[in-house]
This record gives sequence, C-alpha cells and structure tokens, in this order.
Amino acid sequence: MITIIGAGKVGGDAALFSAIKQLDDQILLLDIAEGLPQGEAMDINHMLSEQGIDVEIKGSNNYEDMKGSKIVVVVAGAGRKPGMTRMDLLKINAGVVKDVVGNIKKYADDSLIIPVTNPLDPMAYITFKTSDFEKSRVFGMGGMLDLSRFKQFIHEETNSSRKEINALVIGEHGENMLPLTRLAKISGKPLPEIISQEKLDNIFTLTKNVAAEVIKLKGATVHAPGNAISAMIDNVVNDKKQVMPVSTYLDGEYGFSDVSIGVPAILGKNGVEKIIELELNDNEKDWFEKGVKSVKDAISGINV
Repeated sequence: MITIIGAGKVGGDAALFSAIKQLDDQILLLDIAEGLPQGEAMDINHMLSEQGIDVEIKGSNNYEDMKGSKIVVVVAGAGRKPGMTRMDLLKINAGVVKDVVGNIKKYADDSLIIPVTNPLDPMAYITFKTSDFEKSRVFGMGGMLDLSRFKQFIHEETNSSRKEINALVIGEHGENMLPLTRLAKISGKPLPEIISQEKLDNIFTLTKNVAAEVIKLKGATVHAPGNAISAMIDNVVNDKKQVMPVSTYLDGEYGFSDVSIGVPAILGKNGVEKIIELELNDNEKDWFEKGVKSVKDAISGINV
C-alpha cells in the first residue's frame, strides 16, 4: 500500500497519477480534514472505474489505517501563497511534519518516506532526523519538480521533442536551485552547442522563478508536483534504478555533511541506492554551496 498524507490538490494528484500508472493496488489518502480524503478517494475511484483500472483509493482521517504501507508521501502542511517564499513556511510546517513522522514511525516503520512539504530540503532533514530511519529511506521531492520546469523551458527555446531532452536540477528546492544548463543535452548533443549563453542564462533564471508565477496565476502548483511524486514512486516500486534528483541526507558527498539537499541519486526498491557525485565547475559549486548554506541556516533554528 502507498499512503499519501495530505489530501489537498497535490496529494490528490499524486494519488491520481500513481493509480493511473498502477503503482499499487491500494492507495490511501490521509488527512486531518474530515471528509476531504474520503471525497477525493470517491472522485478518483469513479474515474478509475470508467477507465477499467483496478486500483482502490481509500480516504481516512485515522493514521492507524496506514499500517503496512511500503511508501509514505508527506504532503501535509500549509501551502505556498502568492508572494511567499518556500522558507516562509518553515516554522508553520516543521511542527506538522514532526507530528506526521511520529505517526509514520508508529504505524509504518518499515516504509520509505518521500517528503514533499515546503520548504522541502529542511523538511526532508527534519523527516530524516525525526524518523531515525536509514538515510536511504528518506528522499524528498523537489528536484523532480524543478526538472519538469527546466525541461519545458528547454523545449520552448529549442522546439525540440520533450522525449529527447536529458537534463538535471540539483541543489536547494528554492531560490538557490541549480539547473545544470552546461550538462543538459538534446538527442545526445550538449545544450550549450545548440543555443547561446544568453539563452542558457535565461532558461536558468526562468526555471528558478516560474513556480512563483504559476502560484500568482492560479494559486498553487498541482499537476507537475503530483506527477513528480508518482515518477519517484514508479522508480522505487518497479526498481528502475534510474538517476533522479532527490533531496537526501549528505554525509560527506559534494563536500558537505549534516544537511539534506537535492542531488542526483539512483532510486530503487530500497530507496536511495547511490548518490551520484557530479564534477561541478566553480560557478556551479558556488550555487550549490549557497543552497547548502540556506538550508543549514533554516534547520539551525529547528529542534530535531
């Protein structure tokens, strides 16, 4: 069973995409809001029934119902409002995540945890420290969402097929994210050989800022994060061992320790099987270090 804690728009979409991909025969939506997870489950089940997909979505307000879950996604917490940064949510959501993780330890202590709550990297750190799980079992969704945006801007600039774009975003899921324009490729050809440095810089900036634009226009980001969560679950459930950017705990990798931040990692049935250490240039190292400092500054004020 897959459990998604937080049955709002992103949690609902994560359940929907996971069901369409048939990643488990049972998906549980958990939320403290009475009626919300139940209603969301009904709505999705109606769609699945018409589609002939034999996945059951259940809604609950009771943590005990998550017993036996192999993967738990944590979306619970306040969402980002127009004009807010992800870090503005830190103190609001730290307590929520600690409480949720306590219940995961109680009812699903063999699970893998995918934190999604913002600010993502501090919440991934809090989840890891509060859970006492092995670091391989806690990996946050941030880079996969940023990557979806990065790929779209590459597609728009080059008019290339989305299928032919190979790219990566690492670092903080926030203002200091690092879209790796230097390493991006289209049909195997390096992106810097296809477009100018000015256009590369523009894609870099757009990727970093677009979430705020979406929130300003429609109030929240929904479909891209829901899909990103399901892509991570797919990699784990089907033991694909693909490289994905995830927020996980560093213990010397990239020269940093005692911090959770976005890095490329091989994901499989056991979670993070290996962190891939890329050779970054000086500018990329600077951006990555800015992200580490931002996350460390944030977690320094939180008791875990």
